[in-house]
Amino acid sequence: MDWFYALIYGIVEGITEFLPISSTGHLILTGNLMGVPWSKEVKDAFEVVIQGGAILSVLVFYWRDFLKIRHVNTDPQQRTLWLGVVVACIPAVILGLLFGDAIKANLFRPSVVAWALIVGGVLMWLIESRRVTPSVSAIESIGVRRSFLIGALQCLALLWPGFSRSASSILGGMALGLDRATATKFSFYLGVPTLGGAALLNLIQERELIFGEIGLLNVVIGAGVSFVTAYLAIGWLLKFVSTNTFKGFAVYRVIVGILILILLATGVMSNGSLA
Repeated sequence: MDWFYALIYGIVEGITEFLPISSTGHLILTGNLMGVPWSKEVKDAFEVVIQGGAILSVLVFYWRDFLKIRHVNTDPQQRTLWLGVVVACIPAVILGLLFGDAIKANLFRPSVVAWALIVGGVLMWLIESRRVTPSVSAIESIGVRRSFLIGALQCLALLWPGFSRSASSILGGMALGLDRATATKFSFYLGVPTLGGAALLNLIQERELIFGEIGLLNVVIGAGVSFVTAYLAIGWLLKFVSTNTFKGFAVYRVIVGILILILLATGVMSNGSLA
């Protein structure tokens, strides 16, 4: 059944990684509802691999845009954009190095994730309800200062597991004047260095466990499925936000958060540490 678990994990990761609904919360539900028999260490290592597949989908989806980085020395707009991406990643890197282990040890629990989903959903609804006319409609116009602030707000996902990196960066961008499409696209860009760096580091550290206990075939299945579903999810989300608000996601987050709390209250799910 390992190949089946790998397939389902890949689908869930690919769909939820870049949608503002928390991949962490959904992977928790997936593992518990399917009764995946893998150890905690194996689950963690496997999630790192399939996250890499989702990250690769961003590079492929925006390959033409990423190639423009070669013009940073001659194009002021490209220089500002990519400097903004780098600067936006700094808060997450610093907080991760300083408090990452403590956060995992004390906050990485299903109940914390559930409340993060619910609170994030409420905030999403409120921000959408009080939206003003956006002042930024192109990713090249975000600027370094605004990029840094979005990166700082992105850290909410690090400090509160389950809030969702995508949700915090998208909502942060919208609150700072970006339209939905631009905030969403910039969130995708931030995911590459932020998630990619963490995934690569963990892959190196856990390579023996990943390829030894999980197996190469399951790694290929999970990462491959994650790549394909994430690629499709990115395209769908960009089309969706061009004509819709995030209120539907807000309601969905609250429902999933409540479902996790119900599973905890009924004893179906344990509130033990996920780290």
